[in-house]
Amino acid sequence: MVAEAPHVSKETLASLEATLLNTSGKVPLDKRYRALFTIKALQNEHAVDIIAKAHVFKCQGFSDDSALLKHELAYVLGQMNMTSALPVLESVLKDKQEDPMVRHECAEAMGAIGSLSSVPVLQQYVDDPERVVRETCDIAIDRIQWAHSEEGQKHRAQSQEGDQLYTSVDPAPATSGLLSGKGAPADASESNIAKLKAQLLDTNISLFERYRAMFALRNIGTPAAVDALAAGFSDDSALFKHEIAFVFGQLLSPHSIPYLVEVLRDPKEADVVRHEAAEALGGIATPNVLPHLKEWLAREDSPKIVRESCQVALDMYEYENSNEFQYADGLDTTHTAVAV
Repeated sequence: MVAEAPHVSKETLASLEATLLNTSGKVPLDKRYRALFTIKALQNEHAVDIIAKAHVFKCQGFSDDSALLKHELAYVLGQMNMTSALPVLESVLKDKQEDPMVRHECAEAMGAIGSLSSVPVLQQYVDDPERVVRETCDIAIDRIQWAHSEEGQKHRAQSQEGDQLYTSVDPAPATSGLLSGKGAPADASESNIAKLKAQLLDTNISLFERYRAMFALRNIGTPAAVDALAAGFSDDSALFKHEIAFVFGQLLSPHSIPYLVEVLRDPKEADVVRHEAAEALGGIATPNVLPHLKEWLAREDSPKIVRESCQVALDMYEYENSNEFQYADGLDTTHTAVAV
């Protein structure tokens, strides 16, 4: 069941746009994040237009170079699930001068939207020089083909009924093919977790199928499932590991904190993985994560994307430990949360 989008005035919309695009040049990154997720709640063409404009604002004379923000723009466009976003997503994917993390997120967003028209575009990049891009394109193609299968259509019908634990559009469905909600409890048995862990770690099958095990373990959500997911941090695919960190950000399980801290603190780990770990820690927001986020925000050797992620994560931490009703606070009538 989809919630009705809020109505906003032209003045509010203009203010949100100015905040997201940082037209003053003085808006902190965390405030721009909040504006983005407020705009996402609108679920209309105006929202798509504003986010698309943010994707190309360098061409309009702006000098923002935050790959973190641009990748989040693409994520939001995918979650909004509107085909009007496809042209800008395709154009950014095609731009090989763009940061690979941003291009990857555009490909993933195209998979989330699920239009068959995206398949030929994605197929052009399955041999891209950037591993994170080509792996994402493979997964996105598999997701689109799955979405148009009989199983995918049943999954879509169930999701429209609501009552699911997670409302995100995932890059792959849980292995069962069903959403985990009150009507479909996840099998948390030791044998099932072991089976899913084996599928998660099996490098002889497609990443799409491994992702399916990943999201099935997320739906279980027990400490044993968290441990199984964390075993995936030993993989050699940065894309795969970053998705595990993303899942931990959805689970918000304190049991995952040691794993996430280890990833964040590892200078040999890919920045895209460390960034997801930082934002997941910000969402969990227990006192023991705070020193790590502050440290990697302040360290001179902290890569820009990690530093910016810690800035956003600290804002999330403050929100989670405040009396604020909503993270995306630009509208009084919405209740949205940041994705990581």
